[in-house]
Amino acid sequence: MSSATAQAIAPVHFDERTIRQSLNQAPFLLDHRLVGHPLFELPCLIELAGALPHDQVEYNSGDLPVTQDPLKTPRNGLSIRETIQRIEECRSWMVLKNVEVDPSYRQLLDLCLEPLAEFVPDLCTREAFVFVSSPGAVTPCHIDHECNFLLQIVGTKTVRMLPPNDPTVLQETDLERFYGGASRNLLRLDSQMQERARTFELTPGLGLHFPVTAPHWVTNGPAVSISFSITFHTSYSDRREILYRMNHKLRALGFHPRPVGRSQSADKVKYALFKAARSIVKAVRPI
Repeated sequence: MSSATAQAIAPVHFDERTIRQSLNQAPFLLDHRLVGHPLFELPCLIELAGALPHDQVEYNSGDLPVTQDPLKTPRNGLSIRETIQRIEECRSWMVLKNVEVDPSYRQLLDLCLEPLAEFVPDLCTREAFVFVSSPGAVTPCHIDHECNFLLQIVGTKTVRMLPPNDPTVLQETDLERFYGGASRNLLRLDSQMQERARTFELTPGLGLHFPVTAPHWVTNGPAVSISFSITFHTSYSDRREILYRMNHKLRALGFHPRPVGRSQSADKVKYALFKAARSIVKAVRPI
């Protein structure tokens, strides 16, 4: 099958030129064909939520300010099943994590990402998430480790995103703390910072690319929203994460490491140190 034919029938349409120019550099919209897919009907999602391990289902109140720390977001007082069944009225948002453990969702994830693999040969660590949100629910501002395409299937939502690689938005020490295990909410999100965000209105059939660590927050529209998030890592994103983790450790030891990307030679040394340390740990770890 030709690449053009594969793109024509794939669930998600990736434009090669846009991917090569903007992947992990800037947000952009794209089209998909998942509207009406049976895997995203509420009865199917209720069954999925019941089958997933408890730590793979996160559900919280949606009546929140965008500056709320995601790690301190209050629960809604309902069970998982009650949250989905009453999602239209309970003012909540829910995420079903790593749904690729289910064979049906894994197959769909692979179908979505397969055309992208032609342009991104080092694509790895594929993961999928399903978001179910009440009307008007807010997901507070945060950043993520993964490269993400959020596909809107039911309802609408407004996504606001700040520049992903702007040191005036996220400083080097912020990213070091994030990769070192700190909260995903690292921004001083005052009104002036909020005004700098780009706004994207997602409707069924539209998707949005989120570069790694691009700060963003989401406000749901006037109806229940269901979205499918297809995520992955690349060798670039994995190496970047390792370098920030190394800088975090070095700074904790009293050093002042060069920012990631500032010096190729310094980055090579830090990356080599990480690999050497990992090899030593593997060698001494008991079998």
